[in-house]
Amino acid sequence: MSDVEVKEERARLLRSFIVPVAFVAICWIVKGIEVIFHLDFSFLGIKPLQADGIPGIFLFHFLHGSWSHLYANTLPIIVLGACLYYFYKPIATKIWLLLMFSSGLLTWCGARGGVHIGASALIYGLAYFLMISGFIRRNRNLIIVSLLVVFLYGSLIWGIYPKYAIENHISWEGHLAGLIMGVALAIVYRHEGPQREDENDNENDNDNENEDDDRYWDVPEPPKEELTQPRYFRH
Repeated sequence: MSDVEVKEERARLLRSFIVPVAFVAICWIVKGIEVIFHLDFSFLGIKPLQADGIPGIFLFHFLHGSWSHLYANTLPIIVLGACLYYFYKPIATKIWLLLMFSSGLLTWCGARGGVHIGASALIYGLAYFLMISGFIRRNRNLIIVSLLVVFLYGSLIWGIYPKYAIENHISWEGHLAGLIMGVALAIVYRHEGPQREDENDNENDNDNENEDDDRYWDVPEPPKEELTQPRYFRH
């Protein structure tokens, strides 16, 4: 790999962190404002099936109940978000926004009473989108990403069990909404973004084979001068 390619790859990697880091920064700023000015923005969270809870469909991702809650969500958002933007750049922003809105909408429609806040729904959406997409697309690099996400965040599955979640004051409905939408978007957008590598390889191989076949049968004609001159053979 040349120096230019290395620089381009490094720039691409750095760009993949822009949106996740910006998102996390907003979350930290919001929490800082709450603490400094003794405010509580939880009223902007999701209140299921209530009109005043509709703004929370999009805003609840930015609100957290405590610093520990925010800290727990920070690293997964950055890691999973960077993976999304690095490996699925053509559709990354679309997937990010759809996950935010759709997981919030499902939570608003089907969660139990109360106020639901936190970026965990987005984390579940990103994790399961990355998990499923790699296997569906059968791209070797993306499958490795899927396995890595399973290894790092496979334990997220416990967050959708109602008994465990309720005991720990966790919105399992938000987690489940993110999981459902992550899987759904992985299936819906399976033909967009990076695709299976060996299909392109097969096409290239077929093209090369055809070229080789053409070259094999393409026997050059002898020059006209040789045809007109007598041939001599030694015995």
